[in-house]
Amino acid sequence: MTSCDYCHADVPLLTIGHPDYPYRRDYGPVYTCAPCGAWVGCHSGTRIALGRLANAELRAAKMAAHAAFDPLWERKIAIDKCNKGYARRAGYKWLAGQLGLPVYKTHIGHFDIDQCNRVIAICCQAHETK
Repeated sequence: MTSCDYCHADVPLLTIGHPDYPYRRDYGPVYTCAPCGAWVGCHSGTRIALGRLANAELRAAKMAAHAAFDPLWERKIAIDKCNKGYARRAGYKWLAGQLGLPVYKTHIGHFDIDQCNRVIAICCQAHETK
């Protein structure tokens, strides 16, 4: 059990998944805050959260950040003929440098809205220079 960043309520792990999480095939466990509706899914087959609890606004910011960032590392796969894991790690290493963060603290799933907005701005600028 964890505590909600928004309302500080205890957040239990629900093993039935979450109806607003359609892009996960397994609809695995989800930490859900009943009082405020914030939630986060888990890595497949684990109880390890994919990031921080997120309300609707933060979920939208994280999706927008991924929409800006993911095409950059996906392009590396096509150009360098490398695998997804290598390209994604290289992308996050580059992003860490751009944000001035250590790589281990650089993951969109853990970012707040301001950090997501910085990711979008950095990635949009990178798209323009390509």
